[in-house]
Amino acid sequence: MNEAFSETDGRVKHALVTGVSSGIGAAIAQQLLGEGWAVTGFSRSAPAFSHERLAHVPVDIADRAALGGALAGLAGVDAIVHAAGILRVGMLGSLDPANGQEMWRLHVDAAEQIVEALAASLPEGARIVFIGSRTAAGSAGRAQYAATKAALVGMARSFAIELAPRRITVNVVAPGATDTPMLRDPNRASVAPKMPPMGRLVKPEEVAATAAFLLSEGAASITGQQIVVCGGASL
Repeated sequence: MNEAFSETDGRVKHALVTGVSSGIGAAIAQQLLGEGWAVTGFSRSAPAFSHERLAHVPVDIADRAALGGALAGLAGVDAIVHAAGILRVGMLGSLDPANGQEMWRLHVDAAEQIVEALAASLPEGARIVFIGSRTAAGSAGRAQYAATKAALVGMARSFAIELAPRRITVNVVAPGATDTPMLRDPNRASVAPKMPPMGRLVKPEEVAATAAFLLSEGAASITGQQIVVCGGASL
């Protein structure tokens, strides 16, 4: 039986995915739709794809009030995947505090707000996945970004401990350099990505497949973990 079908109440399972307009978020939404899930997608702009089981909610996740309003109208969620993200770079001596604050809000604070709003209504065995980064271990020119992604791991592990009695898993998928629009953002031109040992960038679909696995029955005992998808860059 399709794992996206809930045997308990006879309905299709429902995932909230942020950042669905492009990149990893779009790939995750498409992966889950292909596996039979219903998806509510949060992003400022509409995704370039459509599906009968995709409901897009236009919302600026960086706006706390706007995100709160979008979450207030959401019900019946079985999984949360927070994939929305931005990258701002800068070396010591030229760091902009506003960039750090912007990334903290989108990566960490928004994740906290989403889980805080939905945790009580999640069913037993629900899944939460945050998209982190291999850069959480540290990288020149990406200190502020790395700090937010490292904080995401600590928060995920803390949530995992609290939610374990309800068999709700919380994990982080941490990609290395991934072939997405964010990688080609002019704002990061001063810090070029390094090609991993496998000789190519990570594909968004590979990150999506890992996230989808963590939502599957086979991953029911995996929680509080950071899974790195990096093409060997961590070796």
